[in-house]
Amino acid sequence: MSHAGDSSGGGAGTAGQAPSARRGRTPSADVERELLAAAEAVLVREGPAGLTVRAVAAEAGIAPMGVYNKLGGKDGLVDALLIKGFDRLRTSLESALADTAEPMRGRFVTCGWIYRQFALDNPHLYAIMFEHPHPHDHDDPEVAEHAAAAFGSLVRIVELGAAAGVIAAPDPVEAAQQIWSTLHGAVALELKGLVLTPDPQYTYQALLATIIRGLAPR
Repeated sequence: MSHAGDSSGGGAGTAGQAPSARRGRTPSADVERELLAAAEAVLVREGPAGLTVRAVAAEAGIAPMGVYNKLGGKDGLVDALLIKGFDRLRTSLESALADTAEPMRGRFVTCGWIYRQFALDNPHLYAIMFEHPHPHDHDDPEVAEHAAAAFGSLVRIVELGAAAGVIAAPDPVEAAQQIWSTLHGAVALELKGLVLTPDPQYTYQALLATIIRGLAPR
């Protein structure tokens, strides 16, 4: 994959130029993990526009060149955050399926709430996952693999819901796409403050009921 780089950090990225606040040498195995944590901290604090090589390097306390060496520059940072976001979403969705004491209808609805909560808790991460605010090549195969795994969790939820008679889904992938399109639209409007009803949570709850009713076995 060809990375465009980040002009904000490239000029300062010489091997000998470390920030004055640089900590002691970090073991190589931990540097990438620290950079990813720093990138998420910058993203949360400053939004997608503030996600630059220079800002992440300063947050991590390393020279900007370290970002290029470990992650390939700004595109690599975005890729790593996308992977982290899709993995976090997949894990959250799968946590609902793990509660086998809950009836399948309840788990199905819980997964819908989890999707909304993920977006509300991680608005900037959600933005780079689904709104692409950065000019970026999104054909990276590793990112695509993790995104597909997150969608696969939704497909599995649909399969289990259909098996339990909660919904009818002759084509689970098609049903999962329809559900995702609906939930994403609702969440995107809420994140932008465009829900015109007085209680967005109640409206979302009603939407989940509408989805189940619309997909109910005939």
